[in-house]
Amino acid sequence: MQKTIFVVDDNDTNLAMAKEALKEQYRVMTLPSAAKMFSLIEKITPDLILLDIEMPEMDGFEALDLLKHNGAQADIPVIFLTSMTDAEVEVRGFQLGVIDFITKPFSAPVLINRIKTHMNIDELIRERTQQLHHKTIQLQTLQNGLVIVLADMVENRDKSTGGHVERTAAFIGILIDAMLERKVYDEEISSMDLDLLISSARLHDVGKISITDVILNKPGKLTDEEFAIMKSHSAEGERIIDQIVSRTENGEFLRNAKQFAGYHHERWDGRGYPHGLKETEIPVLGRIMAIVDVYDALVSERPYKKPFPAEEAVQIIMDGKGTQFDPMLADLFYEVREKFDEVNKLIKS
Repeated sequence: MQKTIFVVDDNDTNLAMAKEALKEQYRVMTLPSAAKMFSLIEKITPDLILLDIEMPEMDGFEALDLLKHNGAQADIPVIFLTSMTDAEVEVRGFQLGVIDFITKPFSAPVLINRIKTHMNIDELIRERTQQLHHKTIQLQTLQNGLVIVLADMVENRDKSTGGHVERTAAFIGILIDAMLERKVYDEEISSMDLDLLISSARLHDVGKISITDVILNKPGKLTDEEFAIMKSHSAEGERIIDQIVSRTENGEFLRNAKQFAGYHHERWDGRGYPHGLKETEIPVLGRIMAIVDVYDALVSERPYKKPFPAEEAVQIIMDGKGTQFDPMLADLFYEVREKFDEVNKLIKS
C-alpha cells in the first residue's frame, strides 16, 4: 500500500515539481496553504508532510506548532521545505519538532532520497515499537502468572484463607475505582498503573511463607508468642520483596507490592504493626489494604469462627473508622459496600 505525503506550499511550481518527483512511489496530495492542510488532515492522515515555511496567513512554524499540540496529529513526521537556511531557522524548527529541512530549489533525486530515508526510519521505529509492545505484553503476562502462582503457594499453605487473594484483589479494584471517581487521594493514585497495582496486591501476604504450618493452620486461638510470630509476616513480606527488588528493575510493581505487604496491618491511630505508623504516615496502599483485608477476614469462615453477615462486617469496619481505619476510606467503603458483598458471594472460599 502506497504511503501518503502531503506537500504544503503556496507556490504552484514547487507543488508540481514535488508531485512529479514523488508520484511514482507515493500517494501525493498538494495543498496551497496550511488551512487547506488542516481541513484535509481531518479526513486523511498522511505518513509524512512536506511543509513550506514562508506562506501567507499561517506560516510553517505556526502550522507545525498546531500539529504538535494536536494529540491525533502530533506524531506525523514533518520536513520543512524552505529557502531559509540560517541557523536560527533550523534551531526553531527542530525545537518545534521538525525532523529535517530540504532546501529550495530542490532536485528530484534529493527529494526522493531524503524522504525515503525518513520513511524507512519511521517504519523501522514503528516496527520496533510494535515488537517492544509485544514483548512488554509477554513480560506482563509472565509476571502476572508468576505472581498468581506465588500467591497461590502462600494461600495453599494457609488452609483457612481459600479465595482470599482473588477476593482482596477484586475488593481493591472496587475501592480504587471509587477513589478515582470521587477524587479521594487522587494525587497519590491517579498516576499509578491500575493493572499493576491490583496484580501486586496479590502479594500482600507473601511473608506468610516464613511462618510455620503449626502456627499458620492452628485451629484454635494463638498464644501471645505464636501471635507475635504470625505478626512478623508483614515485615517478612517487605524483606522478601526487597530481595526481589535487588535483582530486578520492575520498580512500580514491586513498590506497590511492598506497601501492600508491609503496611496492611498498620492502624490509623498508630497502634498497628510492624512500624507503628499513624494516619497519613501509612502509605495509602497500606490503608486501602487494611480495610479490604479485615473485611474479607470477617465475612470468611475460619476454623475458629463462622463468617460474619455482610451487614455486621460493614458495621465493624465503620466502628473502626478513625481508630483502625482511614476515615475517608472507611466512608468510601461504606458507599460501595454492596459491591463488596457481590464479590464475596461470587468468589466463595
